[in-house]
Amino acid sequence: MEASPILTSKQREEVVHGFPTEVVCTAFSNSILVLVTQYGKMGTIVYVHPNTIGDNVGRPSLTTKVLLGEDEPLIHVCAKNLVAFVSEEAGNKPVVLAMALKDKTMEGIQALREVIRSCQVW
Repeated sequence: MEASPILTSKQREEVVHGFPTEVVCTAFSNSILVLVTQYGKMGTIVYVHPNTIGDNVGRPSLTTKVLLGEDEPLIHVCAKNLVAFVSEEAGNKPVVLAMALKDKTMEGIQALREVIRSCQVW
């Protein structure tokens, strides 16, 4: 009988808007870890948590908190845009996002979302 892995993890390397990019997604019992790097290191670590009080559409709103790294508004915007769908599709689990990005444009974020989706473990 084959034992199932304790953690489910997927990773992918792809060039996104000219930048070599690595994505790793790992599912834990209580949250999802998403690592997105264009520098080869973890970078800023952000905790993205769905609030229990939903918005008008019935989806929970997301709260972001920088755990390590520079706490600036663009980091929060990037974090929500990168992993909001992960939290929602994982049954509103919190997401720990580690990101080190050279390209923080909206087009770059959209392309990164597709790479994250290809590493789906939730």
